[in-house]
Amino acid sequence: MADHRKFESPAEQVVAAWERVENWLRAHAPASAALLRPAAGEVEIAAVEKTIGVAFPPALRAWYGLHDGIDDPADGNSWWPAGFLPGGQGWYRLGQLQSAYVMQTRDWEREPGRIPISCTPDDMWHGLYLDARPDAPSCGCLGRWVVDREPELIADISPGWPLQEWLTEIADALEQGRCLVEPDGRRDEENWPALTVCGGLTWVDPGQGPGAPEGRILLNDPR
Repeated sequence: MADHRKFESPAEQVVAAWERVENWLRAHAPASAALLRPAAGEVEIAAVEKTIGVAFPPALRAWYGLHDGIDDPADGNSWWPAGFLPGGQGWYRLGQLQSAYVMQTRDWEREPGRIPISCTPDDMWHGLYLDARPDAPSCGCLGRWVVDREPELIADISPGWPLQEWLTEIADALEQGRCLVEPDGRRDEENWPALTVCGGLTWVDPGQGPGAPEGRILLNDPR
């Protein structure tokens, strides 16, 4: 059930929300939970910050302080469980985050300060980022990056969708068995949680065709 306690900081909200998400994964999508890596240490996070020249917002630091993203599935295993974040996104480990940031700011000539945090598993062409530009109104909020387009915020509201609130909404959607709902109340009908035949979680558009995982079970009730 949704946790209605009040937390003082974004970091506390991240920890509380992710505890709910992870508990749900371990109970219902063990193949996805098994990909979670150990926590990233302060030294590891600081090393990445120094290399890219950008400080992690507190919510992002707290998230990586729980897990250093995910491992790739073992050879021969399905990639579907790796895309357990909305949009079928796989959570970058710090090494991937650093490499993606350097590529986007150097090779793609993107404005510094937007930290890529995910991509579609086994694909480097689009994903999610967290705005870490300290003077931007959207600092701490999520957006989408695509190889051939300029980055854009996820929610069409000002200033955006903070990471801690996004993770809380993921937990709510999983526990209630429903699609994602954006901060302005819009239902994202293209992001429904679904269980795969291999024991993982992914997010799908119920109307999508060949790209959908075979044997998926769309969630439409509380779990």
